[in-house]
Amino acid sequence: MSTTPTPRDPHYPVAHLRPPRNWINDPNGLVFHDGHYHVCYQYNPYGATHANLHWGHFRSPDLLSWEPLPIALSPTPGGVDLDGCFSGNAVSDGDRLVAFYSAHREDRSFQHQPVTCAVSHDGGSFRPRGELLIPELPEGCTMYRDPYVWQDGDGWRMLVGAALADGRAAALLYDSPDLETWTYRGPFAAREKEPISGTDLDTGEGWECPQYLPAAGGRGTLILSAWTEPTGPQSVAALIGEEHDGHFKADPAVPVDHGPDCYAPALLRAPGNRWLLWGWSWEARDEAWAVADGWAGVLTLPREIHVDDDGTLRQQPATELLALRGEHAVHAAGVTDDPQPVDLGSVGRAFDLTARLEPTGNAGLRLLTTPDGSEYLDIRLDADAGELVVDRDHASLDTRARGGSYRMPCPTGIPVDLRVVVDHSIAEIFLTTTGQVLTLRCYPTGQGPWRLQARTARGTSLGYAVDAWELNPLVIKEPSTGAVEPALTSP
Repeated sequence: MSTTPTPRDPHYPVAHLRPPRNWINDPNGLVFHDGHYHVCYQYNPYGATHANLHWGHFRSPDLLSWEPLPIALSPTPGGVDLDGCFSGNAVSDGDRLVAFYSAHREDRSFQHQPVTCAVSHDGGSFRPRGELLIPELPEGCTMYRDPYVWQDGDGWRMLVGAALADGRAAALLYDSPDLETWTYRGPFAAREKEPISGTDLDTGEGWECPQYLPAAGGRGTLILSAWTEPTGPQSVAALIGEEHDGHFKADPAVPVDHGPDCYAPALLRAPGNRWLLWGWSWEARDEAWAVADGWAGVLTLPREIHVDDDGTLRQQPATELLALRGEHAVHAAGVTDDPQPVDLGSVGRAFDLTARLEPTGNAGLRLLTTPDGSEYLDIRLDADAGELVVDRDHASLDTRARGGSYRMPCPTGIPVDLRVVVDHSIAEIFLTTTGQVLTLRCYPTGQGPWRLQARTARGTSLGYAVDAWELNPLVIKEPSTGAVEPALTSP
């Protein structure tokens, strides 16, 4: 099989990690081991739909150059994971990598995916355990899946996402001295559905993919992906608080990503006690379109994440990604009080932008993707609401692409600093001022150069300083023969 995507697919990202084709979803098995960052992901080797889930596998020494490795986990015929190796994580234990994951079988309830594991001694090939690691589910679980294991002192701990018969969503806690024998300790955190602060979303009926960022002298963070019947995945929230005797006491839930297209984020503990996070950005277009193009889903940029001294969750692109900046395409600064837009310059389909905006009212930036300006993505400050608005209602002339307008809180009366990374069909808008982020997908149709504008409402003054760099692709090494997609027969 060829390992390159369809030539010049205008929507295929170049600086975001994904395999050349087919379906991906959750990032899995994120771990730093033997000098490399390992990133696995839910992967269907047979097509661009959610089915036949394996773990694909990349590794990198620097987050910039990535080596595709053989598929890490495959369903075992007749085994405990017969119908899919679903989500989980991995830990580095001496000279071995141990992956923990949800074992899926159609003859079990879809909502009950018990935990199993697999071990690698060479950082690439994994030997599955062959039986369940935790065969018995705690009583009263109506949903159970997605283990997250981390080292705690001399021992190990595990969270498993769950929904409980009493109506609460939960992250269940286990501990182990040796990664083999696990003891159930009860719910680490459990809550009835509640609003996610500042949004019209809620924390769901069950929690998928729980991730724990332990306190580092301050407060810890439990990241959860909210799931609700019958719609399924909803949104991503964080509980920020402190652990007491195996129970996590936290404030009301806050959003992890304010956009519509980020789910199931996963943590990686990097050297220097730095924490990185990748999310899954699903498609925001008709499934038939994605299937025809032969690929669906992409991982977000790796983000540095921490809880600030003021107790807020802050994210920014990993520092290493500055090295992907190429030609300095736009450098514009000035003040305007003219309702006529100010042209700032042209950018390619992948760029990294910084902006400082100082408005007296409503103002913002527009990315025009057709020569006549009929197709555009708006990033604007709504001073009256105290919000940053990202509007994709006009971002694609193709009616098969989703629209919508999305918001995150933005302080007024002070300069607003932004970092915007656009990569063909994914945009990640970082509000540097507050450390918040908004991820969305859009599918521009325009063939010519894209243009940036500064825009102001009548009666508003805008001071602006905008710089944009072309975004160079990640280096994806050529895999050894058959390393990514061995000769597979359709299931």
